[in-house]
Amino acid sequence: MAIEAQGTKFEIESGSGVAKNISAISLGAISEITSSGHGLSIGDVVTFASVGGATGFNGLSAMVIGSETNTFFVPIDSSEFETYTEGGTATPATYTEVGEVVDFDGPGATANTIDVTHLGSDFREKLMGLRDWGELTLTCNLDIDDTGQQAVEAACDARSQIGFRITYSSDDVQTFDGYVLGTSISGGVDDKVNYTITIAITGDVSTNP
Repeated sequence: MAIEAQGTKFEIESGSGVAKNISAISLGAISEITSSGHGLSIGDVVTFASVGGATGFNGLSAMVIGSETNTFFVPIDSSEFETYTEGGTATPATYTEVGEVVDFDGPGATANTIDVTHLGSDFREKLMGLRDWGELTLTCNLDIDDTGQQAVEAACDARSQIGFRITYSSDDVQTFDGYVLGTSISGGVDDKVNYTITIAITGDVSTNP
């Protein structure tokens, strides 16, 4: 089914919410986390800390892909982790919407081709290299007072890796980390002032199933 572009929302990570206390974890290819009244929704990104036993969770961040009243699910394969014993928190990131977005290009994954042809080859032989999600480019109407655009400028100045979230009109969500490589302003006669943002994506892009 086609997804309407209108209504797509772009957000930049702007801080942390209230840590959610963990009381149980069911290990597996998809991890089930028990946290009473957590209030998390699909598309939230949480970071784990102070988990007892299943210490492989500590320091990991993941998008919530399923949510019930007292449990939520994250796409962390914990099959090989030690058994959970006690404690731990899951702290959600908070986001600020980037306002006045007019159009966007990306994300889009490609991979390099590795040539492994040798003197005994009858044809060229190739391997697929690492996938690269490339860049996301946003064109906005310039709004100097928009807190999202201000956050983008701050991230660019800081030269630091930061989280981003895209929510489509279908309510599907993508999250990823990236760097704001640069911003530019343009305009012309009888035209508006445009604000262009270029984000380099690092690592994988998570999509709710």
